Amino acid sequence: MVASEVRALFAVASRPEVVSLAGGMPNVSALPLEHIGEIVQQVIAEQGATALQYGSAQGDPVLREQICDVMALEGIDAGADDVIVTVGSQQALDLVTRVFVDPGDVVLCEAPTYVTAINTFAAFQADIRHVAMDGDGVIPEALEETLTRLAAAGRPVKFFYTVPNFQNPAGVTLSAERRRRVLEICRAHNLLVLEDNPYGLLRYEGEAVRALRADAPDNVIYLGSFSKTLSPGFRIGWALAPSAVRAKLVLAAESAMLSHSSFNQMVVGRYLSTHPWREQIKDFNEMYRERRDTMLASLEAMMPAGTTWTRPEGGFFVWVTLPEGLDAKAMLPRAVGKRVAYVPGTGFYASDEGRRNMRLSFCYPSPDQISEGIRRLVGVMKSEISLRDTFGTASARPPAGNDAPSPDLP
Repeated sequence: MVASEVRALFAVASRPEVVSLAGGMPNVSALPLEHIGEIVQQVIAEQGATALQYGSAQGDPVLREQICDVMALEGIDAGADDVIVTVGSQQALDLVTRVFVDPGDVVLCEAPTYVTAINTFAAFQADIRHVAMDGDGVIPEALEETLTRLAAAGRPVKFFYTVPNFQNPAGVTLSAERRRRVLEICRAHNLLVLEDNPYGLLRYEGEAVRALRADAPDNVIYLGSFSKTLSPGFRIGWALAPSAVRAKLVLAAESAMLSHSSFNQMVVGRYLSTHPWREQIKDFNEMYRERRDTMLASLEAMMPAGTTWTRPEGGFFVWVTLPEGLDAKAMLPRAVGKRVAYVPGTGFYASDEGRRNMRLSFCYPSPDQISEGIRRLVGVMKSEISLRDTFGTASARPPAGNDAPSPDLP
């Protein structure tokens, strides 16, 4: 197990003088906190003896029914019996890996992919292989070529992990046509798909795309979360799995944590039943849309020539590619010295890639802070470009093996 590059930044990014464009923390200040406080009181007063007791490892049955209503917004027709409530979708990712992966097994991921997925797969000693993606998501031809090559080498693949909506870190969305093609390829190769979808309802423009699980219920395990559409503090996520897999996941959940917090589940369930949560998501989308637009406009106005970036239709992240000769990881200490933080792209690959990339998050800072953060970042980049143009290279890379930035950076 290794330190997450995102986690290692938290100590630095939380300093008040630093504009953090690093962590993907939801802006929970937009929640109806008074109403949630009332719900907490009601749950204790009316259901306290149950809410404060042990519960089922599969999760509260009422909440599982409500989760099916949430998934229906993206075309998924599911029954509560096949839903497993988890401690955030991160635990669901851990449980699926625990059930399927033995040391040395191959797992496919997009390139780049979610940093903590890499850490989870690595903790179970998986052989992580990347599949190329572009502005429309993973490239089906690259997926098929990779599967064919691995099969010829006698290396079966356990599953293909994908974040198809507003991908973390790249911000791109897998197109409808590519979704159909990816599912066809995976069926042909008898390959399980692990669909991680924490951002799907946070769409700021364009038309919603059906979940992969909606069109392949027997071939896809779907992971969802309330962390982005309600609050990460409740730690409520879920997995929707074919029944045979679901039974194994419940056994794995029992061994991992015995049972979930009944109290948190009941609070979330009552919130869903008493609050217009669809309208609340619309409020979130308006707030995040303004922040995204501010970031894109600031990048357009200030970034030096040779810089490119994605233009997400939703979610939290923009993926930036730096001009030739710049190294985002080597540049990070100087950026923090100028009071701006980001996540270097190296953290999102299992291999030594992503040095010209950085992930910028627009969800938490205010629009003014976003503009100021981009201004500071551009100043650092211009200094690096000046070094490159003068000496033929920018700042030196950190020593090999220094995979995570120190939390004690100035």
